[in-house]
Amino acid sequence: MAAAWGLSLAAAALREVTRWPRYRLPAAFPWPQVRRETSFSSPQANEWHIHLTDSCVQRLLEITEGPEFLRLQVEGGGCSGFQYKFSLDTVVNPDDRVFEQGGARVVVDSDSLAFVKGAQVDFSQELIRSSFQVVNNPQAQQGCSCGSSFSVKV
Repeated sequence: MAAAWGLSLAAAALREVTRWPRYRLPAAFPWPQVRRETSFSSPQANEWHIHLTDSCVQRLLEITEGPEFLRLQVEGGGCSGFQYKFSLDTVVNPDDRVFEQGGARVVVDSDSLAFVKGAQVDFSQELIRSSFQVVNNPQAQQGCSCGSSFSVKV
């Protein structure tokens, strides 16, 4: 019970610290055309897809409200050269790819997609932490022990 309460606090905190603008646009706003993809759990699916595990889908359905989705970005930094960044967002940009599975959405910008194509997004719940993680990333040569940073294959 306490773990579930802590997770909902973490989701609320994630909503508060996310840097993405949360504008309320009029219904007649001309939304940009974005590529929507259906994500598959099988590793044999298209390499330009992001695969979502069942635990990821379940957790996203619990913490997102309305148009919210999980944004996955890759930034320079971390102990291995690049790091994954997760945030809740509501704005889909023209260069974003939207991956949907079971009503849950993960959005990746085109620059970051080159670093995570074919990877799997999972929600891991452990005694010391609960987090979204990128696992089985075919673009990563090695990663750190915490799983938040990686180096790319050359």
